[in-house]
Amino acid sequence: MPIHLPAQNRRQFLLAVGAGLVTCATDIFGSDIDGTLVYLLNDTHIGEKHPTNSAVPSHLRQAVDDLVGLRNKPACVLFNGDLALKDGQPGDYRHFAKLIAPLREAGIDLHLTLGNHDNRDTFYKVMAEERPEVAAVESRHISVVKTYHANFFLLDSLKETMVTQGTLGAAQLAWLTKALDAHAAKPAIIVAHHNPRLGGDPNHFPGGLIDSRELWEILAERRHVKAYIHGHIHDRNFFEHQGIHILNMPATSYVADPKLSTTGWTTAHLTSDGMTLTTRTTDPSHSWNGEATTLTWRA
Repeated sequence: MPIHLPAQNRRQFLLAVGAGLVTCATDIFGSDIDGTLVYLLNDTHIGEKHPTNSAVPSHLRQAVDDLVGLRNKPACVLFNGDLALKDGQPGDYRHFAKLIAPLREAGIDLHLTLGNHDNRDTFYKVMAEERPEVAAVESRHISVVKTYHANFFLLDSLKETMVTQGTLGAAQLAWLTKALDAHAAKPAIIVAHHNPRLGGDPNHFPGGLIDSRELWEILAERRHVKAYIHGHIHDRNFFEHQGIHILNMPATSYVADPKLSTTGWTTAHLTSDGMTLTTRTTDPSHSWNGEATTLTWRA
């Protein structure tokens, strides 16, 4: 049985612009909305039932409580891939939907991307409200999310469930090119689950985005593209390639090496000139908690 969550609230609407260009706009002028604030959560890895003594806590409920308790809600919340625990079972998405339901009920706009631990078909069957009436690109879950200071281009890098590498494909890259050109008046921020095989830590390149070079040919020549946000690595670091910031945000669920990283989520405060990223860790005593990094956009 698919889960039918509440319909999108008044702050969000969908419209077709041109050929298959789907955008989501946020009503940032509501009195309880901070139109400059976006929440970023990566790698939630929610399972219906975790194995006994599992070392994979979700921490999602903690992040949800933090969001619901805010006096001024963010413009939107972006869940960037690997929503499901391992291989995208129906129970994973049912439990995920239950955990994020308080955000829907609080009127917070949510947007989801998919990662290599997700199953696109199962995701659409269970969370039927996420399937667009008309797909911008067949078999890809993508959109443009408009906020006051920047537009977020949410891409689908899921190549195949349980295959570590990701890919965008020619059709999605063609859609992205048109979408970027149609929204050139504001800074553009690209969001995808997989890390690019450029400008970052080469140790993680083999598991990253296969068509990174093809993507960067599109991004680099469009000066309004300012940043690329990803997860997948379960760590936190910042790189730059050809003037574009590459931002690896922490996983909400677990880390590969607790000595090097920790779990949490990220808040992004946007201006016309840049963005301040603040890390919120699940362990409030961790040195990263509250740590802020301010980035300036390329001219």
